[in-house]
Amino acid sequence: MEIPKPKVTIKPDQHVFRGETVTLRCDIDGEGVTSWQYSWYKNGSANAFSELQEHTFSPVTESDAGKYSCYGAEREGSCISNISDAVTLIVSDTAAAVLSVSPQKWLTEGDPVTLICEVYGSSTGWTFNWYTVTLSSGRNSSDQYALLSDSSRGAGGNYIVSSAALKHTGVYVCTAERGQPAYKTAFSSKQQLWVTGVSPPVSLIISPNRTQHFNLVSVSLSCEDQSNSDRWRVRSYTDHWGLEDCSSSVWGSQTGSTCKISSTVPSNTGVYWCQSESGENYHPVNITVHIGVILESPVHPVTEGDTLTLHCLYPYTSPPNLRADFYKDGSLIQNQTTEMIISNVSKSHEGFYYCKHSERGESPKSWISVRVSHSESQISVLHTLSSVLAVCPYLLVTVVLIFKCCRMRVHWPLTFRYFRRNG
Repeated sequence: MEIPKPKVTIKPDQHVFRGETVTLRCDIDGEGVTSWQYSWYKNGSANAFSELQEHTFSPVTESDAGKYSCYGAEREGSCISNISDAVTLIVSDTAAAVLSVSPQKWLTEGDPVTLICEVYGSSTGWTFNWYTVTLSSGRNSSDQYALLSDSSRGAGGNYIVSSAALKHTGVYVCTAERGQPAYKTAFSSKQQLWVTGVSPPVSLIISPNRTQHFNLVSVSLSCEDQSNSDRWRVRSYTDHWGLEDCSSSVWGSQTGSTCKISSTVPSNTGVYWCQSESGENYHPVNITVHIGVILESPVHPVTEGDTLTLHCLYPYTSPPNLRADFYKDGSLIQNQTTEMIISNVSKSHEGFYYCKHSERGESPKSWISVRVSHSESQISVLHTLSSVLAVCPYLLVTVVLIFKCCRMRVHWPLTFRYFRRNG
């Protein structure tokens, strides 16, 4: 018979990470042979290191990396196999889960968004979990992680939100795991989702009224609702300080629903929002503290049809307005002006804006969102309803006429016979 050739498989993958359980398996398709004795070889060595069909590394280490092949001989028989092709096992130090957001992390209620969790360098056999970052009370508190109740396991690395709601505002991480016993990655780096409500019950009022601020100035952030209550607290997430309450931070103090930063520093750069007593998050605003040129742009979304005005400011000139170039999404839209004005704003004007001065430098980027006017949407609905109502009488008359015609067709032959019979 033809001499069989073994096939080597590696589970969970040829690229694994230190600490995983890895199994090498040798399969031989030999006709008429019921029992094989196996021999395993590493890196072309003539000395076999195992005689089992499956050889397991538990846990695997970097020293186990290499090229593996196997060979078989029939137990109590004369049949032998060829040696298999070598299969390479790669062992890396540690697996890292990486989280990204598509299409963007700044959203309006109803927008779709996807959190994508990946393990760089490996894509086989992983299941994923997503968590929100929470905060325990106290000045020296550390991040806590809450597993999402609808986490996806074994369905790929995508966590899909088809329609973003205010509750989705927050900071997210993910982990990946595979194998038995399970090998788990550490938490991924943090990603943020910020959902702006169409009509939130509270507004975050910032003074000075802009998203970018100079270094070493005083900034006030107030959560204001219709009842002027003190039930709101200001929270923030910054790369330097992480997730914090203003009242327990080292950089601010809160009185009622107002947070006061007495002297800004670049580490205050981050997202600030209002949180209710029950833990609901509203009105996130991205605040940047920069040493140098800043862009003066509106804090809140601009409504379609309104006018958008931008300035380029520098703290060491009087007045601070600079004649500068203005950019949107990396493209120059207006040059050498002290004030950029966009009349009749539309959704197409949404994007990242910044300004640049030839000598003073470039400002950070600020996202400017555009929301649909409620009055316009209401007018559109009323126009549609009025059109339907205007057409309805004509439709009704048409239906009545058709019905009468149908009845006349049914009765006409009987009427005709009656007149013929009775002269």
